[in-house]
Amino acid sequence: MTATVPASTAPAISAPAVPARARGFLPALEGMRAMAALGVLLTHVAFQTGATSTPVLGRIWERFDMAVAVFFALSGFLLWRPHAAAARGIGTAPSVGHYLRHRAARILPAYWAVVCAVLVLLPGASDTAGLRVWLSNLGLLQVFVPLTLTDGLTQMWSLSVEVAFYLVLPLLAFAVVRLRGSAARLRVPAIFGFGLICLGWNFLPVPTPDAIHADNWLPGYLPWFAAGMLLAELVDDSNVLSKWRRLLASQPLMWAVALAAFLFSATDLGGPAGLTRAEPWQYVAKMALGTIIGFCLLAPLVLGGGRHRWLRSAVAATLGRWSYGIFLWHLAVLSVVFPVFGILPFQGNFGYVLILTIAMTLPLAAASYALVEEPARGFARRLDRRRKPAVAPEADASAPADRSA
Repeated sequence: MTATVPASTAPAISAPAVPARARGFLPALEGMRAMAALGVLLTHVAFQTGATSTPVLGRIWERFDMAVAVFFALSGFLLWRPHAAAARGIGTAPSVGHYLRHRAARILPAYWAVVCAVLVLLPGASDTAGLRVWLSNLGLLQVFVPLTLTDGLTQMWSLSVEVAFYLVLPLLAFAVVRLRGSAARLRVPAIFGFGLICLGWNFLPVPTPDAIHADNWLPGYLPWFAAGMLLAELVDDSNVLSKWRRLLASQPLMWAVALAAFLFSATDLGGPAGLTRAEPWQYVAKMALGTIIGFCLLAPLVLGGGRHRWLRSAVAATLGRWSYGIFLWHLAVLSVVFPVFGILPFQGNFGYVLILTIAMTLPLAAASYALVEEPARGFARRLDRRRKPAVAPEADASAPADRSA
């Protein structure tokens, strides 16, 4: 993931006195989400063309799955941000109903469209799509129901984890609701400790049915979300940032740390090559390294004052808007690329297949955004206007930036 993000030409340590919360929408986050979506696409193309078996480089391509850590950290930051700000007297957090309504509008319509298209039209999926596969995929329960991750939809395990986080987030906010005002300083160590404890999830003997692994459930990935939650707490905590802002806002420094963590994750420290299950200690190491990657890539964007020229560009912003569609459609497109262009899976042509997959995915992602995602979000906003009292502007300050996938 880190290898795809160009360095900014802005000064490394320029840090505004005004907290990022006051700036509202952070355009660079859109660009980072675009890079994460393309990272997920890249690692799947690499796997299905056999590029992951290439010495040295193969492990690098394979570990671009760390882009998921960036997605999760983005969600943690954007969705926790109103709660962190409210604890410090900056606006109010949205109600649970408002929050869940907008999460559903953001995620479900476009996702259901892809599931129906794949299970009806993609031969490899439709031939085996019984009632259990349909219900599990429509309900985002694939990580709990055996043998329901199907062709064209296998990447949706991460969306299942993401939606589980959406449902748990109000409970996490309630757990620290008393840490407000002067006690808000305890929220950072509380979240840090929570993420640290969750690193040990894979050591627990959780009983699961065959073909289901508890390390694909939300508790195992909470450290990645916690990375973004920590940034949401830090962004308005002037007392903490007075000492650490220069370091955390330094894009060269933080991205160098992220790159180092990425390279370490591409060794056996982050798990064995291929689809072989990792040992519990390797799982812990991968989660820890992913937490570092997500935190370090985002910290300069939300705490620093750099312009982040590429991530704020029109191209990056457009790809960021389409990023959810890129994530949803790219595996279905990849399944079509091989037979249509007469390419054998796992037999090479990595660059060729990558270009074809991107070229065919982007129009579908653009259509998904224009025809499904934006109309659904517009419908949710119209529902808000019909409900009184209206949500305070501060409660929805992060909405324009929140395109979590």
